[in-house]
Amino acid sequence: MKFRSAVAGLAATVALPVVAVHATDLEVTHWWTSGGEAAAVAELAKAFDATGNHWVDGAIAGSGGTARPIMISRITGGDPMAATQFNHGRQAEELVQEGLMRDLTDVATKGNWKEIIKPSSLLDSCTIDGKIYCAPVNIHSWQWLWLSNAAFKQAGVEVPKNWDEFVAAAPALEKAGIVPLALGGQPWQSNGAFDVMILALAGKDTFLSVFRDKDAQVAAGPEIAKVFKAAEDARRMSKGTNVQDWNLATNMVITGKAGGQIMGDWAQGEFQLAGLKAGEDYTCLPGLGVNQVIATGGDAFYFPLLEDEEKSKAQGVLAETLLDPKTQVAFNLKKGSLPVRGDVDLAAANDCMKKGLDILAKGDVIPWTDQLLSADSQKQKEDLASEFFANPSITAEEAQKRFAEIIAAAD
Repeated sequence: MKFRSAVAGLAATVALPVVAVHATDLEVTHWWTSGGEAAAVAELAKAFDATGNHWVDGAIAGSGGTARPIMISRITGGDPMAATQFNHGRQAEELVQEGLMRDLTDVATKGNWKEIIKPSSLLDSCTIDGKIYCAPVNIHSWQWLWLSNAAFKQAGVEVPKNWDEFVAAAPALEKAGIVPLALGGQPWQSNGAFDVMILALAGKDTFLSVFRDKDAQVAAGPEIAKVFKAAEDARRMSKGTNVQDWNLATNMVITGKAGGQIMGDWAQGEFQLAGLKAGEDYTCLPGLGVNQVIATGGDAFYFPLLEDEEKSKAQGVLAETLLDPKTQVAFNLKKGSLPVRGDVDLAAANDCMKKGLDILAKGDVIPWTDQLLSADSQKQKEDLASEFFANPSITAEEAQKRFAEIIAAAD
């Protein structure tokens, strides 16, 4: 997909140096609309407002898949917001190539981003042709299984320590009237859960061979066949979820209506908002309790080129504010994610966040599929995963064949 050029003059706007500004309103678009997400984004707004400027919230209900086309349409149509959320990776690549995004290299150099942002792959994802175009704000990892301690107690079984134990406990949960695995109906959820299963059950090397190296032979091989068989288990266990939004599926775990959920660490914000305590009320298993490796995905803000001089200056202030140590701590504690700065104090982190920090400190991290595949390839994979989880008549063998074809043509 190629973006059409924006109105004349927009792409020619030159990014201005970051200086002190008078009070300026900046519209910021994002898709953080659940309770936990709203509490987290409020910390960003508060920090920016403290600079004397004003965060105008442009939340778009729904998932990133709903929000991104709206954001892109506005930018390419000549009606850009001042800043917009995208995930780390290649989602804004063509917008940058069309000359529609502001170069933040001056801000990044002033803030020494290359030294403070860890791991370096986060900033690498913002860098095109040697220039930095986004400000990373967090490290979000998909690779978690969240479990309701109350649900397993009600079912009379121990809280699982890994995926195999979780599958084995499913009949007891079902007998107690509890859905074993909560999985919302949005395609990105089934796609993400499947990617998590590849990393956890097939291992890091296989994951990278498939998504980084685009090795279709590995994608068609025995290790991925095992994953598709496990996905059949997950499909059976998730029957009866009957919700669409991810946070509603998370709420099923929070309320004990479901045993568990494969979801990113942003789910922690919902547990926290509900007053549940990690390790007591709920259990978290990074890497499904099998391979404790996390991906350094997450969120970053891009800044479309603007003709308004004062707004352009305020964009630089916002970019600086997002990376401020205090902002990083306040936001990520509410969001359930990890900070992108390697020099901040997270003594207040709960047990699950500490697990993530330990994995990060050990270097057991990889890039995620958003960083390794184009948006088009991701969409094809998402369509397959969604269809597979929604239609029990599709066999594991049929789905794997289609998956290998997607990987063979992936870019």
